[in-house]
This record gives sequence, C-alpha cells and structure tokens, in this order.
Amino acid sequence: MLKFAREGYPFILVFTVITILTLLFVKPFPIAVIPFSLTLFMFYFFRDPERSTVEGKDLLYSPADGRVILVKETTEDEILNGKALEVSIFMSVFNVHINRTPCEGVVKRVDHYPGRFMAAFREEASKANEHVTMLIQSGQERVVVRQVAGLLARRIVCRAKPGDSLKQGQRFGLIKFSSRVDIFMPLTTQVKVKVGDKVKAGESVLGIIGEK
Repeated sequence: MLKFAREGYPFILVFTVITILTLLFVKPFPIAVIPFSLTLFMFYFFRDPERSTVEGKDLLYSPADGRVILVKETTEDEILNGKALEVSIFMSVFNVHINRTPCEGVVKRVDHYPGRFMAAFREEASKANEHVTMLIQSGQERVVVRQVAGLLARRIVCRAKPGDSLKQGQRFGLIKFSSRVDIFMPLTTQVKVKVGDKVKAGESVLGIIGEK
C-alpha cells in the first residue's frame, strides 16, 4: 500500500475540501476539475514509497530522488571546514521528495540557515538559498547532507536532531516542492555517479568510502 508523508496531509485535506465545496456551490461544473487536479497532484507529490537499502558501512547512498547536477571536490565551510567531495541532486516537482540517510551514523549537528529562494539547480543556490545542513558521524568518517530550498520550495523538513542514531536509508525529512540536496563525502570516496545520472534515495550508491 502506498504511503504518504505526514506533512502532506494538510495540503491533501485543504484541496479535497475545496474540490467538494466547488462541486456543491460553484457553477459551471467543469471548474471543479481545477481543485480536483490539484488534489491528485498533492497525493502524487507527497507519496512515500518503500525502498530497499542494501546496508554497507562503506557505501554512501543518495539522500534524494532526482538528477545529479554537480560532482566536484570542494570546501565545505559550514560544518566540516575542510575539503570534501560534493554531489548535488536536483529534485523536480515530479520526483519523490522524501530524503533518506546516506549512511548509518549519529547526528552531530542540524543547522538552519535562512536565505533566498532562487532556482535550486543554480550552483550558488547551495549556500545562498535557505537550507538545513546536517552532520552525520559514521564511524571515523563525517558526512554532511544539505537540504536546499528552491524557487518553489518554501518549507524544509528535517526530522533528525542531534543525538539521533540513523540507519542507512532511513527517512529523515523532505522538502516541499522542487528543491535540491547536496552531500559532502570524504575525499577517500570513489564517486560512482556523474552529472546527468538519475538517482533514487536509499537505493542508488553515490560513492564507496576508501576506494579512491
């Protein structure tokens, strides 16, 4: 049975009520197609399918569904304050927006940064836009996941908090409407994806630590 993110139920309820009221009180009848279509879209957008994650301590899974738009060595200066390998994933409104943990570990920090709402696929959006940055300590390695708001996304949900122990592939949040997720991996990671690849949260391996 298909699940839906709990954060989506208010949207589903509102548009369902609007559809019913439109059918009852607004003429002509075809106008109700508009709120009904939006109701169906809310069901579609907030879908939360099950995923099969093959656990592996050296594997780093995609935290989001979408398309890889950036793969590079960079400096992560919000939490790591050092060099890392960055992979960025753009989520369109048609992707599943549930975010999943790339690795098993303990959440050390969850920081919220206010900012702009420019198109999430732009490289500068990673830091200029509103975002939430989470640090996961996985054994001896540190992995950073950054949820970035986009042009339409105005609400980032991160359910994880410092001290939480997360399993690999576990749901930890979502971003409402099109957006982006960045992951910063150790330099020892062998990246397994390239720009343009389509990935799935909890199923697509982005990299293997220690293979570089």
